[in-house]
Amino acid sequence: MRTKSDCPFCYIGKEKFETALSEFAYKNQVEVEWKSYQIMPELQTQPDKSIHEVLVDQKRISLEQAKQLNGYATQMAKHVGLTYNFDKTVPVNTLKAHQFQHFAKENGKGDQAEEIMFKAYFTDGKNVDDIPTLVSLGQSIGLDGVALQQALENQIYIQAVKKDITEAQEIGVNGVPYFVFDRKRAISGAQDPKVFLEILRKSFEEWREEKPKGKLDLIEGAVCKPDGTCEQ
Repeated sequence: MRTKSDCPFCYIGKEKFETALSEFAYKNQVEVEWKSYQIMPELQTQPDKSIHEVLVDQKRISLEQAKQLNGYATQMAKHVGLTYNFDKTVPVNTLKAHQFQHFAKENGKGDQAEEIMFKAYFTDGKNVDDIPTLVSLGQSIGLDGVALQQALENQIYIQAVKKDITEAQEIGVNGVPYFVFDRKRAISGAQDPKVFLEILRKSFEEWREEKPKGKLDLIEGAVCKPDGTCEQ
């Protein structure tokens, strides 16, 4: 699953996918892996500038139009139970945020990190390009703050982020959110949960057909059986 920490539709897409997954009969057999993607890698963190103004510069539209676009995203988020506060949002370069997510994934907290990062950015107006802020977020989900700080300061996971981005380019990703199922099917955008559920079912059925629980080719030798008898 490809996401960008400051993409409003990624948070919405995540919620819709998770709604579908909660209704999937075999959800306990589904492994979800988050991958990094940057839409604007050249964007500089600008704590003193509003996200509306950044949109004005990017799209060459009026401030009023920018606020309308963000208002549309806010309403979409509201329909899935999310609260967006674009007036508080800090425009950032997301490279550190993606490194944070890789650290969390390696330490078994990938899902929690993804959720808390989105909430920090869209709801709480936190600067997710700030190392102390990221360390605090990490500690709130049980990560080692000292190890996380060292990883961010030394950019230990930067190559992992770049690898994800290169992989995305190779498979043709040109926007996020982007969901890949068993490397055979893909969904682009924050689709309706019914769409996700249908693809989950089809992908799982194909996966199960390709990995049937049949008999294995067996080379026999001396064994002891559950009844205590041993045969040569």
